[in-house]
Amino acid sequence: MSQISINNLTFCYEGSPDFVFEHVSFSIDTDWKLGFLGRNGKGKTTFLKLLLGEYEYSGKIHSSVRFAYFPCRLRPEHMEQCGLELLEYMKADCEFWRVCCELERLHVDAEVLYRPFGTLSQGERTKVMLAVLFSGTHDFLLIDEPTSHLDRASRETVKAYLMGKKSFILVSHDRDLLDACVDHVLVLNRRSIEVQSGSFSSWWENKRRKDAFVQMENEKHLKEIGKLRKAADRSRQWADKSEKSKIGVDPVKDQNLVGRRPYIGMKTKKMQSRVRQMERRMEREIKEKEGLLQDVEQVADLKLTPMKHHKECLVWADEYGLFWPGALKPVFEGLCFTIQQGERVFLNGENGCGKSSLIHAVLASLASDREEAFRELKLTERGILKTASGLAVSYISQDTSFLRGSIRAFCQDRGLEESLFCAVLRQLDLERTQFTKPMENYSEGQKKKVLLAASLMTPAHLYIWDEPLNYIDVFSRMQIEKLLLSCRPTMLVVEHDVRFRETVATKVVEL
Repeated sequence: MSQISINNLTFCYEGSPDFVFEHVSFSIDTDWKLGFLGRNGKGKTTFLKLLLGEYEYSGKIHSSVRFAYFPCRLRPEHMEQCGLELLEYMKADCEFWRVCCELERLHVDAEVLYRPFGTLSQGERTKVMLAVLFSGTHDFLLIDEPTSHLDRASRETVKAYLMGKKSFILVSHDRDLLDACVDHVLVLNRRSIEVQSGSFSSWWENKRRKDAFVQMENEKHLKEIGKLRKAADRSRQWADKSEKSKIGVDPVKDQNLVGRRPYIGMKTKKMQSRVRQMERRMEREIKEKEGLLQDVEQVADLKLTPMKHHKECLVWADEYGLFWPGALKPVFEGLCFTIQQGERVFLNGENGCGKSSLIHAVLASLASDREEAFRELKLTERGILKTASGLAVSYISQDTSFLRGSIRAFCQDRGLEESLFCAVLRQLDLERTQFTKPMENYSEGQKKKVLLAASLMTPAHLYIWDEPLNYIDVFSRMQIEKLLLSCRPTMLVVEHDVRFRETVATKVVEL
Protein backbone atom coordinates (compact mmCIF):
# COMPACT_ATOMS: atom_id res chain seq x y z
CA MET A 1 0.00 0.00 0.00
CA SER A 2 1.21 3.51 -0.84
CA GLN A 3 -0.23 6.99 -0.82
CA ILE A 4 -1.21 9.56 -3.40
CA SER A 5 -0.39 12.96 -1.89
CA ILE A 6 -1.73 16.26 -3.21
CA ASN A 7 0.00 19.33 -1.79
CA ASN A 8 -1.04 22.93 -2.47
CA LEU A 9 -2.66 22.02 -5.80
CA THR A 10 -3.82 25.06 -7.78
CA PHE A 11 -5.33 24.93 -11.26
CA CYS A 12 -7.50 27.03 -13.55
CA TYR A 13 -8.23 26.74 -17.26
CA GLU A 14 -6.46 29.16 -19.56
CA GLY A 15 -8.49 32.34 -19.98
CA SER A 16 -10.78 31.55 -17.05
CA PRO A 17 -10.83 33.95 -14.07
CA ASP A 18 -12.02 31.23 -11.68
CA PHE A 19 -9.85 28.59 -10.03
CA VAL A 20 -11.02 24.98 -10.28
CA PHE A 21 -8.69 24.11 -7.38
CA GLU A 22 -6.85 26.59 -5.17
CA HIS A 23 -4.22 25.54 -2.61
CA VAL A 24 -5.78 22.09 -2.16
CA SER A 25 -4.02 19.45 -0.01
CA PHE A 26 -5.07 15.92 0.96
CA SER A 27 -3.88 12.32 0.61
CA ILE A 28 -5.47 8.97 -0.24
CA ASP A 29 -4.32 5.35 0.01
CA THR A 30 -3.92 3.32 -3.16
CA ASP A 31 -5.71 0.34 -1.58
CA TRP A 32 -8.91 2.31 -1.15
CA LYS A 33 -12.09 1.93 -3.16
CA LEU A 34 -12.72 5.64 -3.37
CA GLY A 35 -16.00 7.24 -4.42
CA PHE A 36 -15.57 10.72 -5.90
CA LEU A 37 -18.53 13.11 -5.34
CA GLY A 38 -19.32 16.69 -6.19
CA ARG A 39 -21.62 19.03 -8.06
CA ASN A 40 -21.54 19.15 -11.86
CA GLY A 41 -18.72 21.40 -13.03
CA LYS A 42 -16.82 21.29 -9.71
CA GLY A 43 -13.79 19.59 -11.31
CA LYS A 44 -14.08 15.81 -10.81
CA THR A 45 -13.02 14.86 -14.36
CA THR A 46 -10.48 17.71 -14.32
CA PHE A 47 -8.86 16.25 -11.20
CA LEU A 48 -8.58 12.82 -12.85
CA LYS A 49 -6.88 14.43 -15.85
CA LEU A 50 -4.49 16.26 -13.52
CA LEU A 51 -3.51 12.88 -12.04
CA LEU A 52 -2.90 11.65 -15.59
CA GLY A 53 -0.62 14.64 -16.22
CA GLU A 54 -2.74 16.07 -19.04
CA TYR A 55 -2.78 19.64 -17.65
CA GLU A 56 -0.14 21.91 -16.17
CA TYR A 57 -0.71 22.96 -12.57
CA SER A 58 1.05 24.48 -9.60
CA GLY A 59 1.67 22.48 -6.43
CA LYS A 60 2.68 18.84 -6.16
CA ILE A 61 1.04 15.48 -6.89
CA HIS A 62 3.17 12.65 -5.56
CA SER A 63 2.44 9.01 -6.33
CA SER A 64 4.34 5.76 -6.84
CA VAL A 65 1.58 4.09 -8.91
CA ARG A 66 0.68 4.22 -12.60
CA PHE A 67 -2.74 5.63 -13.46
CA ALA A 68 -5.18 4.23 -16.03
CA TYR A 69 -8.40 5.97 -17.11
CA PHE A 70 -11.91 4.81 -18.00
CA PRO A 71 -13.42 5.33 -20.52
CA CYS A 72 -10.66 4.84 -23.05
CA ARG A 73 -10.76 7.62 -25.64
CA LEU A 74 -11.31 5.96 -28.98
CA ARG A 75 -11.18 7.62 -32.37
CA PRO A 76 -13.84 7.05 -35.09
CA GLU A 77 -11.55 4.72 -37.05
CA HIS A 78 -11.22 2.47 -33.99
CA MET A 79 -14.90 1.56 -34.27
CA GLU A 80 -14.12 -0.48 -37.36
CA GLN A 81 -11.40 -2.50 -35.61
CA CYS A 82 -12.09 -5.56 -33.50
CA GLY A 83 -11.47 -5.43 -29.75
CA LEU A 84 -8.44 -7.70 -30.01
CA GLU A 85 -6.67 -5.16 -32.22
CA LEU A 86 -7.41 -2.37 -29.74
CA LEU A 87 -6.03 -4.05 -26.61
CA GLU A 88 -2.56 -2.59 -26.99
CA TYR A 89 -4.01 0.87 -27.71
CA MET A 90 -6.27 0.75 -24.66
CA LYS A 91 -3.49 -0.40 -22.37
CA ALA A 92 0.19 -0.84 -23.07
CA ASP A 93 1.62 -4.30 -22.25
CA CYS A 94 -1.91 -5.71 -22.06
CA GLU A 95 -2.00 -9.53 -21.76
CA PHE A 96 -4.77 -11.27 -23.67
CA TRP A 97 -5.28 -14.09 -21.16
CA ARG A 98 -5.75 -11.63 -18.29
CA VAL A 99 -8.39 -9.74 -20.28
CA CYS A 100 -10.23 -13.01 -20.92
CA CYS A 101 -10.22 -13.78 -17.19
CA GLU A 102 -11.66 -10.35 -16.40
CA LEU A 103 -14.33 -10.70 -19.11
CA GLU A 104 -15.40 -13.99 -17.55
CA ARG A 105 -15.90 -12.21 -14.21
CA LEU A 106 -18.05 -9.68 -16.08
CA HIS A 107 -20.12 -12.52 -17.61
CA VAL A 108 -19.02 -11.64 -21.15
CA ASP A 109 -17.84 -14.20 -23.70
CA ALA A 110 -14.35 -13.48 -25.06
CA GLU A 111 -15.76 -13.70 -28.59
CA VAL A 112 -16.67 -9.98 -28.30
CA LEU A 113 -12.97 -9.26 -28.80
CA TYR A 114 -13.24 -10.62 -32.34
CA ARG A 115 -16.13 -8.33 -33.35
CA PRO A 116 -15.81 -4.73 -34.66
CA PHE A 117 -15.92 -2.45 -31.64
CA GLY A 118 -18.60 -0.29 -33.24
CA THR A 119 -21.01 -3.27 -33.36
CA LEU A 120 -20.85 -3.83 -29.60
CA SER A 121 -23.61 -2.54 -27.33
CA GLN A 122 -22.83 0.22 -24.82
CA GLY A 123 -22.76 -2.38 -22.05
CA GLU A 124 -20.36 -4.64 -23.96
CA ARG A 125 -18.00 -1.72 -24.68
CA THR A 126 -18.00 -0.72 -21.01
CA LYS A 127 -17.23 -4.26 -19.89
CA VAL A 128 -14.40 -4.71 -22.42
CA MET A 129 -12.78 -1.43 -21.31
CA LEU A 130 -13.08 -2.37 -17.64
CA ALA A 131 -11.64 -5.82 -18.32
CA VAL A 132 -8.66 -4.28 -20.13
CA LEU A 133 -7.98 -1.77 -17.36
CA PHE A 134 -8.27 -4.28 -14.52
CA SER A 135 -6.01 -6.75 -16.37
CA GLY A 136 -3.04 -4.80 -14.99
CA THR A 137 -1.61 -5.71 -11.60
CA HIS A 138 -0.16 -2.46 -10.23
CA ASP A 139 -2.33 0.25 -11.76
CA PHE A 140 -4.53 2.69 -9.88
CA LEU A 141 -7.70 3.12 -11.94
CA LEU A 142 -9.59 6.35 -12.53
CA ILE A 143 -13.13 5.28 -13.43
CA ASP A 144 -15.36 8.08 -14.73
CA GLU A 145 -19.14 7.35 -14.86
CA PRO A 146 -18.99 3.65 -15.87
CA THR A 147 -22.77 3.05 -15.74
CA SER A 148 -24.00 5.92 -17.94
CA HIS A 149 -26.45 4.64 -20.60
CA LEU A 150 -26.33 1.09 -19.15
CA ASP A 151 -29.48 -0.90 -18.47
CA ARG A 152 -30.27 -2.36 -15.07
CA ALA A 153 -28.78 -5.81 -15.76
CA SER A 154 -25.49 -4.31 -17.00
CA ARG A 155 -25.36 -1.97 -14.01
CA GLU A 156 -25.79 -4.89 -11.65
CA THR A 157 -22.98 -6.77 -13.40
CA VAL A 158 -20.62 -3.79 -13.23
CA LYS A 159 -21.57 -3.21 -9.59
CA ALA A 160 -20.86 -6.83 -8.62
CA TYR A 161 -17.56 -6.68 -10.53
CA LEU A 162 -16.33 -3.49 -8.82
CA MET A 163 -17.34 -4.85 -5.40
CA GLY A 164 -14.57 -7.43 -5.78
CA LYS A 165 -11.92 -4.88 -6.82
CA LYS A 166 -9.85 -2.23 -5.07
CA SER A 167 -7.36 0.52 -5.91
CA PHE A 168 -9.60 2.88 -7.84
CA ILE A 169 -11.34 6.24 -7.84
CA LEU A 170 -14.95 5.93 -8.95
CA VAL A 171 -16.72 9.03 -10.23
CA SER A 172 -20.43 8.29 -10.15
CA HIS A 173 -23.76 9.87 -9.23
CA ASP A 174 -25.47 6.48 -8.86
CA ARG A 175 -26.17 6.17 -5.13
CA ASP A 176 -26.78 2.44 -5.32
CA LEU A 177 -23.44 1.84 -7.07
CA LEU A 178 -21.52 4.03 -4.61
CA ASP A 179 -23.03 2.33 -1.57
CA ALA A 180 -22.11 -1.10 -2.89
CA CYS A 181 -18.60 -0.45 -4.23
CA VAL A 182 -16.72 2.15 -2.17
CA ASP A 183 -15.18 2.17 1.30
CA HIS A 184 -14.07 5.85 1.28
CA VAL A 185 -15.43 9.03 -0.28
CA LEU A 186 -13.62 12.06 -1.64
CA VAL A 187 -16.04 15.00 -1.75
CA LEU A 188 -15.69 18.33 -3.52
CA ASN A 189 -17.77 20.58 -1.28
CA ARG A 190 -18.63 24.16 -2.14
CA ARG A 191 -15.55 25.60 -0.40
CA SER A 192 -13.52 22.63 0.74
CA ILE A 193 -12.45 19.07 0.01
CA GLU A 194 -12.97 16.25 2.49
CA VAL A 195 -11.93 12.61 2.63
CA GLN A 196 -14.03 10.30 4.79
CA SER A 197 -14.26 6.55 5.36
CA GLY A 198 -17.51 4.74 4.64
CA SER A 199 -20.12 4.54 1.88
CA PHE A 200 -22.14 7.28 0.23
CA SER A 201 -25.06 6.78 2.62
CA SER A 202 -22.88 7.03 5.74
CA TRP A 203 -21.25 10.20 4.38
CA TRP A 204 -24.64 11.67 3.44
CA GLU A 205 -26.06 10.99 6.91
CA ASN A 206 -23.00 12.62 8.54
CA LYS A 207 -23.30 15.60 6.21
CA ARG A 208 -27.03 15.94 6.88
CA ARG A 209 -26.40 16.06 10.65
CA LYS A 210 -23.46 18.43 10.24
CA ASP A 211 -25.48 20.77 8.00
CA ALA A 212 -28.37 20.74 10.49
CA PHE A 213 -25.97 21.64 13.34
CA VAL A 214 -24.42 24.44 11.26
CA GLN A 215 -27.88 25.80 10.45
CA MET A 216 -28.73 25.85 14.17
CA GLU A 217 -25.46 27.62 14.97
CA ASN A 218 -26.16 30.10 12.21
CA GLU A 219 -29.62 30.86 13.62
CA LYS A 220 -28.07 31.44 17.06
CA HIS A 221 -25.56 33.84 15.52
CA LEU A 222 -28.33 35.70 13.70
CA LYS A 223 -30.33 36.08 16.93
CA GLU A 224 -27.24 37.32 18.79
CA ILE A 225 -26.51 39.83 16.03
CA GLY A 226 -30.14 40.98 16.14
CA LYS A 227 -29.95 41.57 19.90
CA LEU A 228 -26.67 43.47 19.54
CA ARG A 229 -28.12 45.59 16.74
CA LYS A 230 -31.17 46.51 18.85
CA ALA A 231 -28.98 47.35 21.87
CA ALA A 232 -26.68 49.46 19.68
CA ASP A 233 -29.65 51.34 18.16
CA ARG A 234 -31.08 51.95 21.63
CA SER A 235 -27.76 53.24 22.96
CA ARG A 236 -27.28 55.40 19.86
CA GLN A 237 -30.73 56.95 20.39
CA TRP A 238 -29.92 57.65 24.06
CA ALA A 239 -26.61 59.23 23.07
CA ASP A 240 -28.27 61.40 20.42
CA LYS A 241 -31.01 62.47 22.84
CA SER A 242 -28.46 63.27 25.54
CA GLU A 243 -26.33 65.23 23.07
CA LYS A 244 -29.32 67.27 21.97
CA SER A 245 -30.27 68.07 25.59
CA LYS A 246 -27.19 70.28 26.07
CA ILE A 247 -27.75 72.28 22.89
CA GLY A 248 -29.00 75.83 23.60
CA VAL A 249 -28.08 75.84 27.30
CA ASP A 250 -26.54 79.15 28.48
CA PRO A 251 -24.82 78.52 31.84
CA VAL A 252 -24.62 82.34 32.53
CA LYS A 253 -28.36 82.94 32.23
CA ASP A 254 -29.49 79.58 33.64
CA GLN A 255 -27.62 79.11 36.92
CA ASN A 256 -29.51 75.83 37.68
CA LEU A 257 -27.64 74.06 34.79
CA VAL A 258 -24.14 75.20 35.73
CA GLY A 259 -21.84 72.13 35.57
CA ARG A 260 -24.52 70.06 33.87
CA ARG A 261 -23.19 70.49 30.34
CA PRO A 262 -19.81 68.71 30.97
CA TYR A 263 -21.68 65.93 32.72
CA ILE A 264 -23.99 65.44 29.72
CA GLY A 265 -20.99 65.45 27.36
CA MET A 266 -19.21 62.79 29.42
CA LYS A 267 -22.37 60.64 29.53
CA THR A 268 -22.84 60.98 25.76
CA LYS A 269 -19.21 59.99 25.15
CA LYS A 270 -19.66 56.82 27.22
CA MET A 271 -22.79 55.89 25.31
CA GLN A 272 -21.08 56.45 21.96
CA SER A 273 -18.15 54.30 23.10
CA ARG A 274 -20.61 51.55 24.07
CA VAL A 275 -22.21 51.77 20.61
CA ARG A 276 -18.79 51.39 18.94
CA GLN A 277 -17.98 48.33 21.10
CA MET A 278 -21.28 46.71 20.12
CA GLU A 279 -20.65 47.43 16.43
CA ARG A 280 -17.18 45.85 16.64
CA ARG A 281 -18.70 42.80 18.34
CA MET A 282 -21.34 42.59 15.62
CA GLU A 283 -18.65 42.68 12.96
CA ARG A 284 -16.84 39.80 14.68
CA GLU A 285 -20.09 37.81 14.93
CA ILE A 286 -20.95 38.44 11.26
CA LYS A 287 -17.45 37.48 10.15
CA GLU A 288 -17.67 34.26 12.16
CA LYS A 289 -21.16 33.53 10.77
CA GLU A 290 -20.03 34.00 7.17
CA GLY A 291 -17.79 30.96 7.41
CA LEU A 292 -20.50 28.67 8.76
CA LEU A 293 -22.66 28.11 5.68
CA GLN A 294 -19.96 27.91 3.04
CA ASP A 295 -20.19 24.09 2.70
CA VAL A 296 -23.90 23.63 3.42
CA GLU A 297 -25.86 22.26 0.47
CA GLN A 298 -28.87 24.56 0.36
CA VAL A 299 -30.95 22.99 -2.40
CA ALA A 300 -33.55 25.32 -3.87
CA ASP A 301 -37.10 24.12 -4.43
CA LEU A 302 -37.85 23.79 -8.14
CA LYS A 303 -41.23 24.60 -9.67
CA LEU A 304 -43.25 22.81 -12.34
CA THR A 305 -46.65 23.74 -13.76
CA PRO A 306 -48.19 20.64 -15.39
CA MET A 307 -51.32 21.26 -17.43
CA LYS A 308 -54.64 19.55 -16.82
CA HIS A 309 -56.10 17.66 -19.79
CA HIS A 310 -59.83 17.12 -20.29
CA LYS A 311 -59.25 13.36 -20.76
CA GLU A 312 -58.10 11.08 -17.97
CA CYS A 313 -56.19 8.62 -20.22
CA LEU A 314 -53.45 10.37 -22.20
CA VAL A 315 -51.73 7.40 -23.90
CA TRP A 316 -53.17 3.97 -24.67
CA ALA A 317 -51.33 0.99 -26.26
CA ASP A 318 -52.90 -2.38 -27.06
CA GLU A 319 -50.94 -5.30 -28.57
CA TYR A 320 -48.54 -2.69 -29.89
CA GLY A 321 -45.29 -3.51 -31.69
CA LEU A 322 -42.48 -1.78 -33.61
CA PHE A 323 -40.41 -3.24 -36.46
CA TRP A 324 -37.32 -2.25 -38.38
CA PRO A 325 -37.84 -2.80 -42.12
CA GLY A 326 -36.29 -6.12 -43.19
CA ALA A 327 -35.41 -7.18 -39.62
CA LEU A 328 -36.06 -10.80 -38.68
CA LYS A 329 -37.25 -9.90 -35.19
CA PRO A 330 -39.42 -7.02 -33.97
CA VAL A 331 -38.05 -4.34 -31.69
CA PHE A 332 -40.91 -5.41 -29.41
CA GLU A 333 -44.50 -6.58 -29.86
CA GLY A 334 -47.66 -7.31 -27.88
CA LEU A 335 -47.17 -4.32 -25.59
CA CYS A 336 -50.19 -3.16 -23.57
CA PHE A 337 -50.19 -0.17 -21.20
CA THR A 338 -51.89 3.14 -20.44
CA ILE A 339 -50.74 6.47 -19.04
CA GLN A 340 -53.37 8.10 -16.85
CA GLN A 341 -53.16 11.68 -15.64
CA GLY A 342 -50.90 11.95 -12.60
CA GLU A 343 -49.05 8.68 -13.34
CA ARG A 344 -45.27 8.58 -13.65
CA VAL A 345 -44.64 5.61 -15.94
CA PHE A 346 -41.09 4.27 -16.17
CA LEU A 347 -39.97 2.03 -19.03
CA ASN A 348 -37.61 -0.72 -17.93
CA GLY A 349 -35.60 -3.26 -19.90
CA GLU A 350 -32.23 -4.16 -21.35
CA ASN A 351 -30.31 -1.91 -23.75
CA GLY A 352 -31.77 -2.35 -27.24
CA CYS A 353 -35.19 -3.59 -26.08
CA GLY A 354 -36.95 -0.56 -27.60
CA LYS A 355 -37.43 1.95 -24.76
CA SER A 356 -36.26 4.97 -26.77
CA SER A 357 -38.01 3.63 -29.89
CA LEU A 358 -41.30 3.56 -27.97
CA ILE A 359 -40.76 7.15 -26.83
CA HIS A 360 -40.12 8.20 -30.44
CA ALA A 361 -43.25 6.33 -31.50
CA VAL A 362 -45.34 8.24 -28.93
CA LEU A 363 -43.88 11.52 -30.18
CA ALA A 364 -44.51 10.50 -33.82
CA SER A 365 -48.12 9.65 -33.01
CA LEU A 366 -48.62 13.29 -31.96
CA ALA A 367 -47.45 14.61 -35.35
CA SER A 368 -49.97 16.10 -37.75
CA ASP A 369 -48.81 13.60 -40.40
CA ARG A 370 -48.34 10.40 -38.44
CA GLU A 371 -47.34 8.24 -41.44
CA GLU A 372 -44.64 10.69 -42.51
CA ALA A 373 -43.30 10.86 -38.94
CA PHE A 374 -42.92 7.07 -38.82
CA ARG A 375 -41.26 7.04 -42.23
CA GLU A 376 -38.67 9.46 -40.90
CA LEU A 377 -38.10 7.12 -37.95
CA LYS A 378 -37.78 4.21 -40.41
CA LEU A 379 -40.09 2.19 -38.18
CA THR A 380 -43.31 0.34 -38.92
CA GLU A 381 -45.96 -0.28 -36.27
CA ARG A 382 -48.57 -2.88 -35.51
CA GLY A 383 -51.38 -2.82 -33.01
CA ILE A 384 -52.87 0.27 -31.42
CA LEU A 385 -51.11 3.33 -30.01
CA LYS A 386 -53.41 6.28 -29.32
CA THR A 387 -52.73 9.65 -27.71
CA ALA A 388 -55.28 12.18 -26.43
CA SER A 389 -56.07 15.01 -28.82
CA GLY A 390 -54.41 18.36 -28.21
CA LEU A 391 -51.74 16.80 -26.01
CA ALA A 392 -48.91 19.20 -25.09
CA VAL A 393 -45.59 17.39 -24.50
CA SER A 394 -42.29 18.46 -22.95
CA TYR A 395 -39.45 16.20 -24.16
CA ILE A 396 -35.87 15.62 -22.96
CA SER A 397 -33.62 13.67 -25.32
CA GLN A 398 -30.76 11.55 -24.02
CA ASP A 399 -28.56 13.19 -26.68
CA THR A 400 -26.91 16.51 -25.78
CA SER A 401 -24.54 16.85 -28.76
CA PHE A 402 -26.84 19.37 -30.50
CA LEU A 403 -26.38 21.94 -27.70
CA ARG A 404 -24.22 24.69 -29.17
CA GLY A 405 -24.01 28.44 -29.02
CA SER A 406 -25.19 30.79 -26.30
CA ILE A 407 -27.90 30.52 -23.67
CA ARG A 408 -29.57 33.56 -25.26
CA ALA A 409 -29.80 31.89 -28.68
CA PHE A 410 -31.13 28.69 -27.08
CA CYS A 411 -33.89 30.63 -25.29
CA GLN A 412 -34.83 32.55 -28.43
CA ASP A 413 -35.02 29.32 -30.44
CA ARG A 414 -37.35 27.70 -27.87
CA GLY A 415 -39.35 30.78 -26.96
CA LEU A 416 -38.14 30.83 -23.35
CA GLU A 417 -37.72 33.93 -21.22
CA GLU A 418 -33.96 34.23 -20.75
CA SER A 419 -33.93 35.77 -17.26
CA LEU A 420 -36.34 33.15 -15.91
CA PHE A 421 -34.42 30.36 -17.66
CA CYS A 422 -31.15 31.50 -16.05
CA ALA A 423 -32.90 31.65 -12.67
CA VAL A 424 -33.94 27.99 -13.04
CA LEU A 425 -30.37 27.08 -14.03
CA ARG A 426 -29.11 28.83 -10.89
CA GLN A 427 -31.57 26.76 -8.83
CA LEU A 428 -29.99 23.70 -10.46
CA ASP A 429 -26.63 25.06 -9.24
CA LEU A 430 -25.21 26.17 -12.58
CA GLU A 431 -22.77 28.99 -11.87
CA ARG A 432 -23.49 32.43 -13.36
CA THR A 433 -20.05 32.39 -15.00
CA GLN A 434 -21.32 29.57 -17.25
CA PHE A 435 -24.05 31.75 -18.77
CA THR A 436 -21.58 33.63 -20.98
CA LYS A 437 -19.84 30.48 -22.25
CA PRO A 438 -20.86 28.53 -25.37
CA MET A 439 -22.80 25.41 -24.42
CA GLU A 440 -20.45 23.11 -26.34
CA ASN A 441 -17.89 23.86 -23.60
CA TYR A 442 -20.23 22.68 -20.83
CA SER A 443 -19.72 19.38 -19.03
CA GLU A 444 -22.21 16.62 -19.83
CA GLY A 445 -23.97 17.20 -16.52
CA GLN A 446 -24.30 20.94 -17.21
CA LYS A 447 -25.76 20.21 -20.66
CA LYS A 448 -28.34 17.91 -19.08
CA LYS A 449 -29.29 20.70 -16.69
CA VAL A 450 -29.95 22.98 -19.67
CA LEU A 451 -32.40 20.42 -21.08
CA LEU A 452 -34.00 19.87 -17.66
CA ALA A 453 -34.47 23.61 -17.12
CA ALA A 454 -36.07 23.98 -20.56
CA SER A 455 -38.47 21.11 -19.83
CA LEU A 456 -39.39 22.48 -16.39
CA MET A 457 -40.25 25.84 -17.97
CA THR A 458 -42.48 24.25 -20.63
CA PRO A 459 -46.09 23.76 -19.45
CA ALA A 460 -47.28 20.37 -20.67
CA HIS A 461 -49.84 17.62 -20.15
CA LEU A 462 -47.17 14.92 -20.54
CA TYR A 463 -43.45 15.07 -19.73
CA ILE A 464 -41.38 12.57 -21.72
CA TRP A 465 -37.83 12.22 -20.38
CA ASP A 466 -35.30 9.85 -21.98
CA GLU A 467 -32.45 9.19 -19.53
CA PRO A 468 -32.63 12.69 -18.01
CA LEU A 469 -30.20 12.02 -15.13
CA ASN A 470 -27.13 10.84 -17.02
CA TYR A 471 -24.17 12.78 -15.54
CA ILE A 472 -26.48 14.77 -13.19
CA ASP A 473 -25.00 15.13 -9.69
CA VAL A 474 -26.52 13.45 -6.62
CA PHE A 475 -27.80 16.68 -5.06
CA SER A 476 -29.70 17.67 -8.21
CA ARG A 477 -31.17 14.16 -8.45
CA MET A 478 -32.60 14.51 -4.95
CA GLN A 479 -33.84 17.99 -5.87
CA ILE A 480 -35.70 16.63 -8.92
CA GLU A 481 -37.12 13.74 -6.88
CA LYS A 482 -38.62 16.21 -4.42
CA LEU A 483 -40.09 18.28 -7.25
CA LEU A 484 -41.79 15.34 -8.98
CA LEU A 485 -43.23 13.99 -5.73
CA SER A 486 -44.71 17.38 -4.83
CA CYS A 487 -46.00 18.47 -8.29
CA ARG A 488 -47.06 14.99 -9.50
CA PRO A 489 -46.85 15.60 -13.26
CA THR A 490 -47.87 12.95 -15.80
CA MET A 491 -44.67 11.40 -17.14
CA LEU A 492 -43.18 8.76 -19.43
CA VAL A 493 -39.57 8.18 -18.34
CA VAL A 494 -36.58 6.04 -19.23
CA GLU A 495 -34.07 6.12 -16.35
CA HIS A 496 -31.73 3.42 -15.03
CA ASP A 497 -31.06 5.01 -11.61
CA VAL A 498 -32.64 2.40 -9.31
CA ARG A 499 -33.05 4.75 -6.33
CA PHE A 500 -34.69 7.42 -8.49
CA ARG A 501 -37.12 4.97 -10.08
CA GLU A 502 -38.07 3.42 -6.74
CA THR A 503 -38.75 6.87 -5.30
CA VAL A 504 -40.60 8.50 -8.21
CA ALA A 505 -42.32 5.83 -10.34
CA THR A 506 -46.01 5.04 -9.90
CA LYS A 507 -45.94 2.36 -12.64
CA VAL A 508 -43.16 0.39 -14.36
CA VAL A 509 -43.66 -1.04 -17.86
CA GLU A 510 -41.29 -3.93 -18.63
CA LEU A 511 -40.03 -4.28 -22.20
